[in-house]
Amino acid sequence: MTDPFRQLVSFLLRAEQLLDRLEPLLPPASPIPDWDAARAFRWRKRHGVGYLQAITRLPAIRLADLHDVDQQKARIDANTRQFVAGQPANNVLLTGARGSGKSSLVKALLNEYAVSGLRVIEVEKGDLTDLPEIVEAVDGRPERFIIFCDDLSFDSGDARYKALKVVLDGSIAAAPDNVLIYATSNRRHLMPEYFAENLESKRVGEEIHPGEAIEEKISLSERFGLWISFYPFDQDAYLNIVAHWLKSFGCAGDEIVRAEREALNWALERGSRSGRVAWQFARD
Repeated sequence: MTDPFRQLVSFLLRAEQLLDRLEPLLPPASPIPDWDAARAFRWRKRHGVGYLQAITRLPAIRLADLHDVDQQKARIDANTRQFVAGQPANNVLLTGARGSGKSSLVKALLNEYAVSGLRVIEVEKGDLTDLPEIVEAVDGRPERFIIFCDDLSFDSGDARYKALKVVLDGSIAAAPDNVLIYATSNRRHLMPEYFAENLESKRVGEEIHPGEAIEEKISLSERFGLWISFYPFDQDAYLNIVAHWLKSFGCAGDEIVRAEREALNWALERGSRSGRVAWQFARD
């Protein structure tokens, strides 16, 4: 064996030993999602590596279970049907009263259209910077994906909203046509608004031009093509929702009538006549 060849073999052996020592320190590869195992997924991270975790247990809520939000339900249902059918559709921002059915609508849509290929990916606010990676993971798949961001809002100085802006409509790369973003929030513009920011507004002739801080906040919500607002339920609407859930749990008509006063007290104790409170009362 010549000296150069012996040196090469020795070098390769040392390199192999070095790689063996380094391998445990390297981050693991992202698990490949089993697309046939679930209709919904959650973006997770392990050792700094993101992956899609299958959600196998889903709430059985249907669109028919959601009462007194008929207009909101019709608008988001039409948008989702267009999306599932491969037609143009909008990203959706659902805003308004807590417990009014915003998140439940998205879950009900999944149950309605999963058989047609709809899938939902739940992404927490802390992982919004991974949105480009998530979009890339599903690009080219035959399914239609809704990236769902629940209870979304940003504090002052939180730069993560910029990642959302880029995916919505701010990148030179076109978003794949099998991905939409549905987000819920208690804030119309997703960010806090301060009185001092209104002082930045300028009057030009008869027009009022908002200041830069307001423009920046509005620019995020404007990237959602469809805005759907939810409002607090009045007493009749609340009792109607209570009656629906009591009936679905097997209560007779006379039992439902007798439960009305107790249902109102239940809402009074919680300071809200929301759909969520009605459902919780029916389960009590």
